[in-house]
Amino acid sequence: MSDAGLCQFKSINFAGLQSGVRLVVTGAVHGNETCGTQAILRVMQELDSGALLVRRGAVTFVPVTNPLAYAKGERAGERNLNRNLFPNSNPQDFEDRVANWLCPLLAQHDVLLDLHSFNAASEPFVMVGPRNNDGPLEPFKHEQQERALARRLGVRRFVDGWLRTYGDGVQRRMNNSIELQTVLRYGMGTTEYMRSTGGYALTLECGQHDDPQAPEVAYRAILNTLAFLGLIDAPAPEPIAPEHMEALSMVAVYDKQHADDTFSRDWSSFDPVRQGEEIGRRADGTPVLAEFDGRILFPDSAAGANSEWYYMTRPNPAF
Repeated sequence: MSDAGLCQFKSINFAGLQSGVRLVVTGAVHGNETCGTQAILRVMQELDSGALLVRRGAVTFVPVTNPLAYAKGERAGERNLNRNLFPNSNPQDFEDRVANWLCPLLAQHDVLLDLHSFNAASEPFVMVGPRNNDGPLEPFKHEQQERALARRLGVRRFVDGWLRTYGDGVQRRMNNSIELQTVLRYGMGTTEYMRSTGGYALTLECGQHDDPQAPEVAYRAILNTLAFLGLIDAPAPEPIAPEHMEALSMVAVYDKQHADDTFSRDWSSFDPVRQGEEIGRRADGTPVLAEFDGRILFPDSAAGANSEWYYMTRPNPAF
């Protein structure tokens, strides 16, 4: 039997006596990102012991969303679960089977808090969705609620623009020969799927994978979310003050064209970059220079050829 054959899916639901918001909290969408799992288990223990009590609405916890990746201690089981996340009547890999279980579960809820971590040392941040719109890429109507929750998770950095920027990269890699629906499919992860069902969602990047503070960031965010949405009796958390926020928009993705393309230094997410600064070199020695002032995001030195290498962000004063 394969490792996948030994896996099972698990979710745990706590419901209050009064009606309210239906929240779902997910951890280990990527198997090597365990801070969310640790935080979820801690909160569940407090609920089981009676130290916390769900009064209104309901919360569903998924401590390990991708059990195969988690068992391997790797980002993916057979592919990245946080791409192309749709139910599939003809599943081709383990993550397709996760999607067939996870997507209907997400659709039963109003709000998703998805807990992640990242490779290079940097501070936590939250990824938010688009402005309210009825356009074809990512129509949305819960901008105010989503951003109000984002400001109460306990972090100061906010990033938007994911699906649009990711989609630009997909179209470029495929020579602009693909339709919007293909872009949507490849860019769709947990939060994008949740928004497509009429809810709203946040991805909280809690810190570097092995940072001992990352589970604390995740734990605080869960408690703040439960309090802010009124599920537990606790003071509503205060929003972070505008003068303490750093809001950024993803505006460009740059690809690794050859496996031997290299960075010129060890970049971390949110390192500042000046226009004309050397970011890396192509395999033939051609320098890769920053096209504008901004901050780098998700630099991936281990990226394969013809895949995402790094993103660039710009300040978003309109957040």
